[in-house]
Amino acid sequence: MLYPLSYRGMAPATVFLFSTSRTHVSRHAGLSVSRDPGLGSRGRQACGMSRIRLLITAVVVENRPVRDVAAMYGVSRSWLHELLARYRREGATVFEPRSRRPRTSPTAIPAEVVDLIVELREKLSATGLDAGPDTIVWHLEHHHGATVSRATVARYLAKHGLVVPEPKKRPKSSYIRFEAEQPNECWQADFTHHRLTRPDGRYGADTEILSWLDDHSRFALSVSAHHRVTGPIVLTEFRKAVATHGIPASTLTDNGMVFTTRLSGGSLNGTQGRNGFEDELRRLGVVQKNSRPNHPTTCGKVERFQCATSHLVVSPA
Repeated sequence: MLYPLSYRGMAPATVFLFSTSRTHVSRHAGLSVSRDPGLGSRGRQACGMSRIRLLITAVVVENRPVRDVAAMYGVSRSWLHELLARYRREGATVFEPRSRRPRTSPTAIPAEVVDLIVELREKLSATGLDAGPDTIVWHLEHHHGATVSRATVARYLAKHGLVVPEPKKRPKSSYIRFEAEQPNECWQADFTHHRLTRPDGRYGADTEILSWLDDHSRFALSVSAHHRVTGPIVLTEFRKAVATHGIPASTLTDNGMVFTTRLSGGSLNGTQGRNGFEDELRRLGVVQKNSRPNHPTTCGKVERFQCATSHLVVSPA
């Protein structure tokens, strides 16, 4: 009688058992393991388990010599002896796939360091600070004396479910990174909107926060809050930063009307030409650079600074 051998709902593998009418002991004419690429890893794994079952059946049930069985199925006698020893030790579990995980991982970081990574992530996020892998690596090295690579930190953050997957987000490897070579070579500026919270928890007045950041050192040159950021306010805060830190070689902002009116064809008060901030840059000999529309990553340093400091700036006491 012919029996196709199958596992867990999969298509029958190309292995067949024959049952004799007198002894009802399985006999098999041979073994054929499918090489079909469409079979998949589970299918190939099932074929491997079928092979083990056939080998053990031939030796244990049919009492055939190990030498003959090894020659018939094209396996080494030493491996077959090892398989039989496992069968006598473990029983039917020998037919299940074994884990390929190594018994030891000499390069794995200690569990204490993993707990520190998770703890730092939670604490930094709770205080509104940057909690990325680079920041965690810095804290581990300077505060805990542990040297861990950025990739390792990122892997454990993902493993503990602390990274929100964003499959539609553009990969960071596609960005063109840049950084000014010297301080005062380039200043980035941007403003963001926040709504203040009153001590009793109710919403308060709206505010806008204007930030000036040095592109090389990431030093916050100026951070100021206003009911509304206007062109004159941008000019005033820029002059204060220049008086304290010197004149920059260039500035980098988006195309907001408070920074430039070149793209709109006029200034804020309806006159043709540049606004007050642009006139000041021209007077000081500062090169003005603006990001392309819909490309906020160009001013990513100041954008990230505003995200990281928003809780510190506007949260109520």
